[in-house]
Amino acid sequence: MKKTKDLTRREFIKAAAVSGIGLTVVPAHVLGGTGRVAPGDKINVALIGSGTQALKMLPDWLKRPELQFVSVCDPNRESYDYPLWGKSQGEKKGAAGGREVGRAMINEFYAENAGKAAYKGCSAYSDFRELLEKEEGVDAVFIMTPDHLHATVAAAAMKKGIMVGSHKPVGNFMHETRVVCEMAKQTKIPTQLFAFQDPKELYVLKEWISQGLIGEVKELHRWTNRPMWPQGSPYLPANTPPIPEGFDWELWLGPALPRTYSPDYTHTVFRGWYEFGAGCLADMGYYGFWKDWRLLNLGMPVSAEGSASFTCEIRDFRSTWVENNLSYPHAATLQWEVPVNGGDKMMDVFWYSGGIRPRTPKFLKKEGKGMPQEGVLFVGEKGAILADYGYHNPQLFEAGKVNEKTASIQIPEVQLVDQTTEMINSFKGGQPSRGSYPNAQTIAEAICLGNLAIRMDQRLEWDNKNLEVTNVSEANEFVRRKCREGWEI
Repeated sequence: MKKTKDLTRREFIKAAAVSGIGLTVVPAHVLGGTGRVAPGDKINVALIGSGTQALKMLPDWLKRPELQFVSVCDPNRESYDYPLWGKSQGEKKGAAGGREVGRAMINEFYAENAGKAAYKGCSAYSDFRELLEKEEGVDAVFIMTPDHLHATVAAAAMKKGIMVGSHKPVGNFMHETRVVCEMAKQTKIPTQLFAFQDPKELYVLKEWISQGLIGEVKELHRWTNRPMWPQGSPYLPANTPPIPEGFDWELWLGPALPRTYSPDYTHTVFRGWYEFGAGCLADMGYYGFWKDWRLLNLGMPVSAEGSASFTCEIRDFRSTWVENNLSYPHAATLQWEVPVNGGDKMMDVFWYSGGIRPRTPKFLKKEGKGMPQEGVLFVGEKGAILADYGYHNPQLFEAGKVNEKTASIQIPEVQLVDQTTEMINSFKGGQPSRGSYPNAQTIAEAICLGNLAIRMDQRLEWDNKNLEVTNVSEANEFVRRKCREGWEI
C-alpha cells in the first residue's frame, strides 16, 4: 500500500474498504485535502440505470459542460416496453430504455456537440459492480435504478471513494437508509439526492409563518392523487412469461431474494411493491415534505400511525378480507408525531394518498370552494395557509376569510441556485450541497417509518437511536431488508 500521505481520498477509501480498515476512523487531515474533482476539470459520471426517468433527465445533464458521461449500466440491454405516464391510450409500443439506448443518446450528443460524425467514448455494462471495478476514471455515479437498488449501489460507490447522486428514495428500508446516510457523513464523500427543491415560494411561506400571520403552526396536511401505477394487489403476479432476451433478471433483483420473473415488477412499475419500491409516500413525499421539514424546522418523528385500504373477495360464498403483505395499498393515510427542533413542542403531520384528501376546512366552504386534488395545508392558531403541492398559489385564510395582508409582507431577496449547479459545486470542492444524503437523512428516515406504519396498518412508536419499533414487535421484521447473500451493505 502507498503511504497514506500519497493517497488521494478516493484511493484511501478504496484501500480501506478492501483491507477492512473502518471508515469511521479516518480523520479528514489524513486524506490531505478534499480529494474531489478540481474546479477546472470535468466530472466523469457513470449513469447507473437507464429507464424512463433516467433518459428523461439525461438531456439536461448532457448540456452541462462540467459533466462528462463516460459509462452506462443497466441489466436491460435495450427494449421498447417501458410504460408511459400521462399519455393517451392506444400506443403500439412503450418508451425506450436500456443501457444501449442510454449509450446511444450519450454518444450521439457528444458527437453532435463536437461536430463529428461519431463518438464512441461511452462504455456500457449490465452489472454496476463490474463497472465500478473496471472504470477507473469514474468520479461520480448517478443512480436511476428501481428503488431497491439505490442504497446498494450508493454504498458500493462510496466504498470506492466515488461521489454519488441518486433519485429518491435514499433506500426503501430503514436500515439501509441509515447505513448509507451515515456512510456519507463519515467519509464526507459529496452526495446529492435529486428530489431536492428550493423554490422561491418556500421563502414566501417561511416569511408568512415567521411573521406570525397564522400563529403557531399546529398541523401540517399534505396529499396526492398518486399512485399513477398499479399497486394494491395482495397476490404475486400471474403474468410470468420467459425472461426477455437481453435482460438479466438476477442483476435486476440485486439484493432482493430470488423470485420468478414478471414484467409486472419492472420498468417503472416497481414502486408499487414493498420489496422493490417505496410507494406514493416516497414518490411524492420527498418533493413535498423535505421542503416542509426545512420550513418548519422539524425533527425525526417519534411515532407514525398508518391506515391503509384493503381488498375483499368472495371465498366459499363468504366475503372476507385478503391479507396483503406484498404491495402498497390503493390508498392510505398517515399521521406522524414530530418534534419541532429547538424546543419541547410537537406537531401533527398528516399524509393522504390514493385520492384521499383532508376534510374541507370551514374557510374554504365559506368561499364556496373544495380541496384541490393535490396540495398542502398549514393550520395555525390564528389561520391557515393553503397552497398547491409545490407551494405555488398560496392563500392565507384568517378567521375564515381570505386575508390580503400578505401583499405588504416584504420577502427577503434570496439567491436561488438550481440543484444541479449546487451538486456540481459540491462535487468540485465547494460547500456540501443542501441536497446531500446527510441533509436528507431525517426526511428519508421519516418516510421509511411512515411506509412501515402504512404496511402494518397500525400506530408505531419509534426508537430512533436503536432503529426499533417499541410497541409492535412484528413491525421490526421490515426495518431491515431480507438480503441475498453477498449483497449486504
